[in-house]
Amino acid sequence: MTQIRLTNTRTRRKEEFVPIDPANVRLYLCGPTVYDRAHLGNARPVLVFDLLVRLLRHEYGDRAVTYVRNFTDVDDKINAEAQRRRAAGSDLSLEALIAERTEETIGWYHADMDALGAARPDHEPRATAYVGQMIAMTADLIAKGHAYEAEGHVLFDVRSFADYGTLSGRSVDDMIAGARVEVAPFKRDPMDFVLWKPSSDDLPGWDSPWGRGRPGWHIECSAMSAALLGPHFDIHGGGIDLQFPHHENEIAQSCCTHPGAGFANVWLHNEMLQVEGKKMSKSLGNFFTVRDLLDRGVPGEVIRFVMLSTHYRKPMDWTEAKAQEAERHIEEWFFALVKAGYSRRMIDVLKNGGVWKPLDAVVNALANDLNAAEAMAALHKFPTSDSAVQMAPFAASLELMGFVSDWDEIGSIARLGVGSVGDHPARERVAAVLFARDEAKRVKDFATADRIRKALVDAGIEIRDTPGAPSSFTIPGDFDESILDGLAS
Repeated sequence: MTQIRLTNTRTRRKEEFVPIDPANVRLYLCGPTVYDRAHLGNARPVLVFDLLVRLLRHEYGDRAVTYVRNFTDVDDKINAEAQRRRAAGSDLSLEALIAERTEETIGWYHADMDALGAARPDHEPRATAYVGQMIAMTADLIAKGHAYEAEGHVLFDVRSFADYGTLSGRSVDDMIAGARVEVAPFKRDPMDFVLWKPSSDDLPGWDSPWGRGRPGWHIECSAMSAALLGPHFDIHGGGIDLQFPHHENEIAQSCCTHPGAGFANVWLHNEMLQVEGKKMSKSLGNFFTVRDLLDRGVPGEVIRFVMLSTHYRKPMDWTEAKAQEAERHIEEWFFALVKAGYSRRMIDVLKNGGVWKPLDAVVNALANDLNAAEAMAALHKFPTSDSAVQMAPFAASLELMGFVSDWDEIGSIARLGVGSVGDHPARERVAAVLFARDEAKRVKDFATADRIRKALVDAGIEIRDTPGAPSSFTIPGDFDESILDGLAS
């Protein structure tokens, strides 16, 4: 078994990962608030944890890993959207409009993350299904002297938890001096945070010992993780923006509810994302969603490649140049697999034959704090072959890293047309014809291959052949698409 080492945010060092129970490795990722489309930055923690889960399953077994990622489906932004729809004339109740919006957004989220090759977690709890557990945890914190009721609110008393600030490395007094905090008159301390707050009649609410209300954000993840993973589990994480206050507050309320349990052993945080060297912002015009890229024709595999090319603990810069380079590599990889005859049936044969094992260099790189860039460098060095057996370590490595979700669809990626210039409507048809030409060359049908090339060149298409890779091409502006009719048949 390969020793996995991960950087633990809480201890600020890289540590050997030792699971609490090797037969039940448990991890929790803070998921999205489902009020709108996932932007590109939202995808980074998903892909980091997807890679981690794949590595853990490889080392400990598919059934030995339990992965939880939640949906926050009670939030002011969700309420505001439901109220907007009602004001626009909907005759549905507020509760129905909220349900409509969250269902819609969760559907979008699943479709977008699926397109990036992210496997769905074992559990995807919704906050609204665990309000009872949140109320019970809040009541327990009051009983233990760690929380107090004030004007319909329940607040956590941060001074009651001596280790508050350990994750972010700051004392409570430092936090007060350096951060903007909501100073409400009913707070005992400016840093005290809300566990429960009242709801007005026009907002969602649940009955509780403190009146009709709804949970604070932080208590949600503590209640859901405890319910599904227990009070002590292996790994918890998310974007570095959640380190404080969300994760700091989770630790406080969870450790006070379950003293001695320890909550999460390892805290994993990814750094933030930029676009062309600048912070992603609507005001700068560089804000876009995952769906924006997919709708522009950027394959999910390409988005994944760019995301994983930068180590998760470093800021990641999305650029068009990186996307184009990633597309070239992805197409070369998939083209090599197509040449070797890969399909779902072929994968089953190779797995049954005992030759399905990823490259040691790839596994070792991932085990070293998820160094995906180093793993991909090992893939670039792998010598390609027309033999499926010889290509098995390469293909198994791609599957381990999540670059292939459907082995019967790799041909559609392989023939996208590497390096084609412009966005001509006939781009994919030309790519398919050139793919047919490459297939003819592979089976030594040179007459067909030459016929296709001559027809395309005569039509003004510039073709560039590169050994071991798909042909690239440029389509002239006056290209007559009808020349493609029947050409690849």
